[in-house]
Amino acid sequence: MTTVSFIYWQDGDWWLGYLEEFPDYKTQGESLEDLKVHLLDLYRDLTSGDIPAVRRRGEPAVA
Repeated sequence: MTTVSFIYWQDGDWWLGYLEEFPDYKTQGESLEDLKVHLLDLYRDLTSGDIPAVRRRGEPAVA
């Protein structure tokens, strides 16, 4: 099982968030659980290879 980190917040009645690896792609849900479902769908879409030129966040090692 793979886990993915995400950032989320509540704005009024909506829960908003994005995957840490893909900060340019945000989504929303009516509840925190609904947001998690949308984030997992987004993760599948972004890692499927079907979407060209997906921008990612990386962390190079510095010696």
